[in-house]
Amino acid sequence: MPLDLPLVAPGQPGSELTAGQDGGAHVRRSVLPGGVRVLTEHMPGLRSATVGAWVGVGSRDESDGHHGSTHFLEHLLFKGTTRRTAMDIAEAFDEVGGEANAATGKEHTCYYARVLDTDLPMAVDVIADMVTSARLDVDELETERGVILEELAMNDDDPSDVVHEQFATAVLGAHPLGRPIGGTPDTIRAVPRSAVWEHYREHYRSAGLVVTAAGGVDHDALCKQVATALADGGWDLTPDATPLGRRGADDVEGGIPTAGVEMTTHRVTEQANVIVGGTGLTATDPRRFTLSVLNAVLGGGMSSRLFQEIREKRGLAYSTYSFASGHADTGIFGVYAGCAPGKVDQVTELLVSEWERLADSGITDGELRRSIGQLSGGLVLGMEDTGSRMNRLGKAELVLGELMSLDETLEAVQSVTAAGVQELAAELASRPRSFVRIGPFGD
Repeated sequence: MPLDLPLVAPGQPGSELTAGQDGGAHVRRSVLPGGVRVLTEHMPGLRSATVGAWVGVGSRDESDGHHGSTHFLEHLLFKGTTRRTAMDIAEAFDEVGGEANAATGKEHTCYYARVLDTDLPMAVDVIADMVTSARLDVDELETERGVILEELAMNDDDPSDVVHEQFATAVLGAHPLGRPIGGTPDTIRAVPRSAVWEHYREHYRSAGLVVTAAGGVDHDALCKQVATALADGGWDLTPDATPLGRRGADDVEGGIPTAGVEMTTHRVTEQANVIVGGTGLTATDPRRFTLSVLNAVLGGGMSSRLFQEIREKRGLAYSTYSFASGHADTGIFGVYAGCAPGKVDQVTELLVSEWERLADSGITDGELRRSIGQLSGGLVLGMEDTGSRMNRLGKAELVLGELMSLDETLEAVQSVTAAGVQELAAELASRPRSFVRIGPFGD
């Protein structure tokens, strides 16, 4: 059975849950004073470890006037604390051959580092210092404002990035998930330091913090290091505090269009980019394994229907695939292709027809077998590094509320049926459908 991850561990803070994992790995979870959750996966024989500090806040949580603040913080936390300069932070990891970075999502943010096991205490101290004691210096903020604008400009120069952002906006409309994660040039230029500071102070606190680590890690030692580092940062570590609640499927925010949307963006490019799709499944929907198989059959590899029909048989595109992403209260599903502008109508028709053919006629036994094998191999290979394991722990705690072992996940994938795939494909195909394209089509 999966390891259930309640918001509060049994008993008082400090008690724990524990479970064996595949290959002799061992998972432990503790709730520390302040409501801080710590999850580790000890992987025997490894001399490295990856540690991450997760905050359950993303771009969807930005209030009016704060848009872009989440992405801003991802940058600014590396720009100095009350104890360290930006150079101190950079040198701390460079001098031990480690790596440190951060990732902003629509529902969470993670600051992480990969180091030798002996350097894990340093990594915990530095990341905790960043999370608890960022200065958000005015001059650094203005410098980083320029950096972020250049990052957005770089993304805007890639039509395949733009079409995916516009697809999310088309499908989700005024819903907060429809906003770009990194903000827009206008919001980044407009957001003041006071708004970023308010966003930081509101969301970065002990009850919302999750620390995960995988590799050569000692759980008890890590808990002590985390508690000490947070206390040094001045965070409230009230003994009986409870963690913040997980974002639930019932926390629905309005704004999703009830009808499909068509969007065309003029770009002087050699290739057109097109996406067709609509809403998908939530992150916790039990059919997410069925969706993975559907995705693999339709557009998940070289043997997929889209790749074979559009690229191999007709030579109409170099890149074509299907994709899905799930959030707490909604999700998106779509099919994509990049092609010559003059072929976009033909390619769009093929994207739709292959999706509908799957919904109408289902998949073959061979396709089911190949897709399950593809997913199973990818799952196993994807779990071979400490970063993937660290991320799995964070997602389990913040999103899923359970941790499935690799064997349990493989069993869930292998239990998917062809009938279930067809049923889900038909349901997704029946939903409002949006069409988004970018290329030299005129204004």
